[in-house]
Amino acid sequence: MEVNGQNSKPHRLLKVGDEIVLSRPFGRRQLLTVASLADRHIPRTEARLLYNDTTPPLSDEEREMHRIERVYRASMKRSRPPDKRERRELRKLKGR
Repeated sequence: MEVNGQNSKPHRLLKVGDEIVLSRPFGRRQLLTVASLADRHIPRTEARLLYNDTTPPLSDEEREMHRIERVYRASMKRSRPPDKRERRELRKLKGR
């Protein structure tokens, strides 16, 4: 996470107008601008009003890559844990 072009840590204090850059999957970066601050924890729906998302929209290629990733992950879901034979195969693949 970067704030105003500098790496930041969780304790960093924000000000109105600060620009935040968040790293997302596939090398994508989300750009946010602080619009206002809250002095207490608030629900997510209210928190969305505290910043402006200035991230450019996804290109068609990026959108297709996300779709392929979702389909791949859905196909990899297992309904049960691996059995003894599958665990042995996994260990061999990992080089153990």
